[in-house]
Amino acid sequence: MNPFLDSEFTISWSALTPDRLPEAMEDVLQSASSEIETISTATDAPTYENTLAHLERATEMVGNAWGKAAHLLSVADSKELRKVYGEWLPKVSDFFSGIPLNEKLWNRVQAFAKNGDTQVLSPVQQRHLEETVADFKEAGAALPTEKKQRLRGINARLASLTRSYGENVLDATNAWELLIDQEEYLAGLPARAQEAAREKAREKGLGSEEKPVWRFTLHQPSLEPFLTYLESDTLRRQMWEGASSVGQTEAHDNRPLVDEILTLREEKAHLLGRQSFADLVLKRRMAKSGDEALAFIEDLFDRSEEAFHDEARKLERFKASQTSGTHSPLEPWEIIYWAEKQRKAEYDFDEEALRPFFPIDRVLQGLFTLAEKVFGLEIEEKASFYRSSPDEPVGEGAEVWHPDVRFYELRQADTNAHLGSFYADWHPRESKRGGAWFNSLLTGGPKTEGNGKKIRAPHLGVICGNLTPSGKDGPALLTHREVETIFHEFGHLLHHLLGEVEVKSLNGVNVAWDFVELPSQIMENWCWHRESLDLFARHFETGEPIPEDLFRKMTNARRFRAASAMVRQLQFAKLDLELHHHHGHYPAKTRDDILAQTLAPYQIPTATRQPLMLYRFSHLFSSPTGYAAGYYSYKWAEVLDADAFTRFQMEGIFNRDVGRQFVEKILSKGNSADPMDLYRDFMGRKPELLPLLKRSGLA
Repeated sequence: MNPFLDSEFTISWSALTPDRLPEAMEDVLQSASSEIETISTATDAPTYENTLAHLERATEMVGNAWGKAAHLLSVADSKELRKVYGEWLPKVSDFFSGIPLNEKLWNRVQAFAKNGDTQVLSPVQQRHLEETVADFKEAGAALPTEKKQRLRGINARLASLTRSYGENVLDATNAWELLIDQEEYLAGLPARAQEAAREKAREKGLGSEEKPVWRFTLHQPSLEPFLTYLESDTLRRQMWEGASSVGQTEAHDNRPLVDEILTLREEKAHLLGRQSFADLVLKRRMAKSGDEALAFIEDLFDRSEEAFHDEARKLERFKASQTSGTHSPLEPWEIIYWAEKQRKAEYDFDEEALRPFFPIDRVLQGLFTLAEKVFGLEIEEKASFYRSSPDEPVGEGAEVWHPDVRFYELRQADTNAHLGSFYADWHPRESKRGGAWFNSLLTGGPKTEGNGKKIRAPHLGVICGNLTPSGKDGPALLTHREVETIFHEFGHLLHHLLGEVEVKSLNGVNVAWDFVELPSQIMENWCWHRESLDLFARHFETGEPIPEDLFRKMTNARRFRAASAMVRQLQFAKLDLELHHHHGHYPAKTRDDILAQTLAPYQIPTATRQPLMLYRFSHLFSSPTGYAAGYYSYKWAEVLDADAFTRFQMEGIFNRDVGRQFVEKILSKGNSADPMDLYRDFMGRKPELLPLLKRSGLA
């Protein structure tokens, strides 16, 4: 069997070579198209089983095979895979976009919805029917033929453009480096960051023991400490300019791509009867419209604005006091540096002091212990092996795609039922895209066999990051923000692995985009409580917990520049919504200048204008939709998570009963019901804004 079509639970990654992908996709697309033709041309009365359930099964194998290729592209990019993937992307995109544009299929779905025996459907099946009809309409099923053809062309073109955008960001990030060959220029940089940069140079064959070289890149573990601690203003400026230029250099220019992506998205919205792409995307999300999402963002900004500008002025005064200079706007490459000095001065807190207490293995084990205490889960690392070629011998356990990757099994503690397994890939490399993310690889869940017996198949997922790697002589020691990243992605993973929805397309993270971040963001709360930190925050050498005085400094400093952190996210959301809801206000030739004026209140005043993230904003532009018109959902879900966590605060952060209810009412339900109904079922009321404002020190 072609390895891309292999249905085995654990995946033979080394066998997934680029040359096998065309054969797999040709086979699976032909098979799925044949199945869809069978559904569309059937002459018997449409039923749930012969129409909706059959359609679900017909497309599953395509999604699984293409998902393996997409995952490999994100973690093991190569010229060969990129070429083949690019050749097949338009075909796969056309297949999926063509399903709701199939008039015979749409007629059959409609016939069942209007005339079928829908009264016998279970609540989940009824939800599946409603969502399917809405999906078809939103994708253009009711359009006349010529508009359907145009829509298919738009979808295919968007798939190609957004893939190119993501590749440009990755390639530009990998192409940039800063080499330093004099140790005195490293003043201020933590020893661990210096060691990592020296190791990066060694990997490239740069320098020697007598004449060392330090290599810095735009990957987060290199970029962040450089801008935070390095004393050289000149070198910080070089790093900042390098990061700011991603997506705007001649070799990796995203500017024309953004123009076309935005234009096509707007045309798509108009074809489908919506005034803006934001209105199209948000109709079935919790926010419902671009106006509502913008109002939400602008309301939060109004509540944060005074504190935000006060923080900017305080930072300017602090720098002036430390340099005997005048009170004036900082340069963009100075903000993080002076903010860290201000935090040390005001709270006597250095974030680097926490690193020794966060060795990654202990963090993961503590997270797993927390999952057992709160959610009744057992997580165990299983044997795994890596091979660079399928010709190499098979090892013990599950195969992985890189030696750094680990494989785990998740079980229900009281029944020992295997709920799911997952891969974890935490450290950066040049063949891996930036950021942190979760992916589902296989969806299991409950199902009924032909004999009527109900079984529950395990799910398979992956969590990835670009966290601080291990040093030459020691373990990977993380920042507290990196610890939050692990907890965040683990929340997405639980949402997938604990899904109990029989309809796979309604399972796990397949929920409204402004609800999907609730399970991930609520997990970050356990990174701030003494009881939960003591499960894993132990010194990598002594095993001692975080000293009480350091813990107090950490929690006291939590609200340091909280308004600035809030407005930074609001700025990204505002940028997103302005482009996708008010596209006509921003013609391509003057877009950057007009956007700069619109977003000026959301930016810290600086001596040099800060360029917008527009051309390196992968969340918005590296997939046909992704977070486009949806970046606000991070703050929307933060309202939900801060509010929902108040139950744990009141009833106990390890309260197993509250954890069980969160699993039963949120994590296991997927998209089987309206997200607001699920939230009300857990909290007993609608969400409230006040807990987030209190947590941020804004109320």
